[in-house]
Amino acid sequence: VGLGVGGGLVIGSRRFVHAVAMPYVVACYGVPKILVLPWIVLILGLGTTTAVLTATLFAVFPILLMVAAGTRDVDPTLVTAAVSMGATRGQVSRKVLLPAVLPSVLAGMRVGVVFAMLGVLLAEMFAGNRGMGFLMQRMAMAFKASELFAATLIVSVLSIVVVLSLEHLNQRLSRWR
Repeated sequence: VGLGVGGGLVIGSRRFVHAVAMPYVVACYGVPKILVLPWIVLILGLGTTTAVLTATLFAVFPILLMVAAGTRDVDPTLVTAAVSMGATRGQVSRKVLLPAVLPSVLAGMRVGVVFAMLGVLLAEMFAGNRGMGFLMQRMAMAFKASELFAATLIVSVLSIVVVLSLEHLNQRLSRWR
């Protein structure tokens, strides 16, 4: 989340950085992340680090793109008005940009968290020796349909709870809109 938000703020607020970085970000976002997983396993081996890196790759790009777009969509007259009233750069960031970009951050987090969960599950299924993805893969190979259904239901409910929690947070933090 931090990489996506930080990168999105930098890319969205600096015209030159946006022009240079966005083609690479879009290209990386367009690559199916599942194709990178075997290379991650080859380099890092099996284990938690592989799952964390895979989750990061799945989550960072949607967050980064949404935050960059939200940053570029901030009304420039708001920034101009704040500067004309004597606001410092830090105050403009804290009082104008961050509140204006917050809905984009939370929207990116909703998508990114679900993608991160998907990345972890895939990494555990493909290269894990523990975790829910590993268990689900074992259940599928053993044709344990009822257990697999229960595990799928648990993961789905967890994902829905996370998304609804972020939506609730978005509504609470964006009351002023």
